Amino acid sequence: MKFLIVVLIIIVVLVVLAIMQYNGLVRLRNKLQESWRQVDVELNRRYDLVPNLVETVRGAAGYEAGTLEQVIGLRNQARAMAGSGAAASDRAGVEGQLSQALTNIMVTAEAYPTLQANQSFQQLSRQLAETEDRIANSRRYYNAIVGQYNTKTEAFPSNIFASTFGFQKGGYFQVDDPAVRENVKVDFTDMRPGVGPAPTPAPPVSFGTPAVGTGADVQTPVVPPVEAPPQPAPVIDPRTGRPPVA
Repeated sequence: MKFLIVVLIIIVVLVVLAIMQYNGLVRLRNKLQESWRQVDVELNRRYDLVPNLVETVRGAAGYEAGTLEQVIGLRNQARAMAGSGAAASDRAGVEGQLSQALTNIMVTAEAYPTLQANQSFQQLSRQLAETEDRIANSRRYYNAIVGQYNTKTEAFPSNIFASTFGFQKGGYFQVDDPAVRENVKVDFTDMRPGVGPAPTPAPPVSFGTPAVGTGADVQTPVVPPVEAPPQPAPVIDPRTGRPPVA
């Protein structure tokens, strides 16, 4: 009887652990899907801004038509992938190219003063910059959730339940942004022996009290007194108790 009770307790504990592991995986998967929906919202906002931006820039005389065509093509490709339900890892490449193409438009637009003064262009540029910031923030949050979810699906014992119930690993949304991946340049010139900033000058030496009656900060040096050299002890004649007569 006691053996059956022990077995029953073990079974109950295992069932409770299994339920906890399964529910944890479900919560992370739902959190992952929600975070990706937020990324998708910001990406769609950018899709809506691109046509208006292109039409505004197109009016600038001499603007590179090839750059505008590239942006429109990438925008249409990215939107088609979003409509087909492509995975985040598959969409990341196209989205990264679109970000770079939009950056090229903004950089090239700096050479057109009339375009910079256009109110519509200024408003679209501001909206696009804000959208890019939101995309970056949403992407970082989504990738953090992906890391937690993937760790849950790979770590023991939750990996057993993940494989049993079909929980697949999530894909990161990695955008290849050269500006973000550029290495930070550190200058170690001041750390080489013999090279560095100029030495700090020594503090001024005080030479005594200011001269009286000058009205300025003129100071007179204090000369220490000269001590006389020590004199030898006089020689005493032991017979007379007096110094010998020369």
